[in-house]
Amino acid sequence: MTDTKILEQIGQEEDTQKGKFLTFSLGNESYGLEIKYVTEIIGIQPITEVPELPEYIRGIINLRGKIIPVMDVRVRFKKPFNEYNERTCIIVIDVKDTSLGLIVDMVSEVLPISDENIAPPPDINKSAGNRFVKGIGKVGSDVKLLLDCEMFLQEDDIIAIEKAT
Repeated sequence: MTDTKILEQIGQEEDTQKGKFLTFSLGNESYGLEIKYVTEIIGIQPITEVPELPEYIRGIINLRGKIIPVMDVRVRFKKPFNEYNERTCIIVIDVKDTSLGLIVDMVSEVLPISDENIAPPPDINKSAGNRFVKGIGKVGSDVKLLLDCEMFLQEDDIIAIEKAT
């Protein structure tokens, strides 16, 4: 699906966004973000590194005059870094009054996932990487890890980003 078609789906009214998720991949794993957090999807672009930010915050970009920090979701999830290519995208989200760019391998599509097709995440190791997973979306025979956008930014991250921008 093209970024334009995905953006058209995102641009729908607020009440029609309930139960809709923007899906993307990191390697072989599929993830979803609640569409209400997504403001736009852009291709990878030059990133200015900022000293003393956590490793997963790759730096900042200038998006039409607005400075936005960008986070490599692979690195945030403790996966090996992947070189960026033409499929790499930045999903810009608004969370906790902060705009944040999420670097992902590839954006897939917007999917409706009803509440009855969302299972709670396993309780295993909730304090580590699983804290990002809000639920498990069942889509046909596929599984999408539905992420909690609120968990991407910890208070320390917000303070560090505010100092950098």
